[in-house]
Amino acid sequence: MLYRYRAGIPWRDLPERCGDWKNTHRRFSRWAKKGVWPRRFEPLATDADNEYAIIDSTIVRAHQHRAGAPKKDDDYAIGRSKGGLSTKIHALVDALGNPLSFFLTPGQTHDLAGADALLPQMAADLLIADKAFDADERGIRALASAGKAAVIPPPKHRRPGRNFDRDLYKPRHLVENFFCKLKQCRAIPPATTKPPEIPSPLSTSPPLPSGSIDDTP
Repeated sequence: MLYRYRAGIPWRDLPERCGDWKNTHRRFSRWAKKGVWPRRFEPLATDADNEYAIIDSTIVRAHQHRAGAPKKDDDYAIGRSKGGLSTKIHALVDALGNPLSFFLTPGQTHDLAGADALLPQMAADLLIADKAFDADERGIRALASAGKAAVIPPPKHRRPGRNFDRDLYKPRHLVENFFCKLKQCRAIPPATTKPPEIPSPLSTSPPLPSGSIDDTP
């Protein structure tokens, strides 16, 4: 399974040494539907460096193999943005740039949707994020009410302005480095597999208070 995602080949092109491709694909699909994959990866995220956490998102194009199958419902995390059919990967990483959790949405979804899903499970006391997460109700105030801090540069239009620690903000590139490594798996950009449903975050914590996308002052 990992070989297929790393190489980006169709399932039927798996080398013979990997076994029968139909059985491999069948097992992969069953594990995805039953939530086996999150349960296997959750233990890897328990030994995290929680000095701080970083959140961001990236967009991947949806390959025709992913977008062309009959649509039985809308839970495929496929949306339409300027670049065409796409999926947005929201990710939370630790202070070493290692992944803690993921959340998939259609490509046109705002980054704050990822914050709503991922921040309630954040163990670190400090969050680093870019300007897209500069929202009071769905970000800064929600974290403050949980006893956590945020290092987020304010956009120019914010009134009143807000200071942020530029030195603490420097490690934000770690989440970008993680996305670069993730996209080395050639089956991800473009996404070639249609999930049975939108994967949920690894945590079942209640979401942060919701609001409109543009809830900054």
